[in-house]
Amino acid sequence: MSASVAEAIWLGLALYVGIGLVAGLGTVMFGLGRLTAADVPVRVRLLILPGLAALWPFVLARLAGLGAPEDRA
Repeated sequence: MSASVAEAIWLGLALYVGIGLVAGLGTVMFGLGRLTAADVPVRVRLLILPGLAALWPFVLARLAGLGAPEDRA
C-alpha cells in the first residue's frame, strides 16, 4: 500500500467522523423531537451521541422522512 492510498483512507475516515459529529450534535440539539415524542434528558443525549455520529447516514435519512413503511404511522 502506498502512502497516497493510506492518506486517502485516513482522509475519508476523518471526513466520515467529522460529518458524523456535526450531524450527531445537530440531531441531539434540534432533531430528537422529530425522532421521538418523549422528553430526552441531557444525560441520555450525551449517551446516544456516539451512536448518532457513527450511524449518521441512517439518522439523516430518518430525519428526512425516509424509513420503513411500518414505522410511518
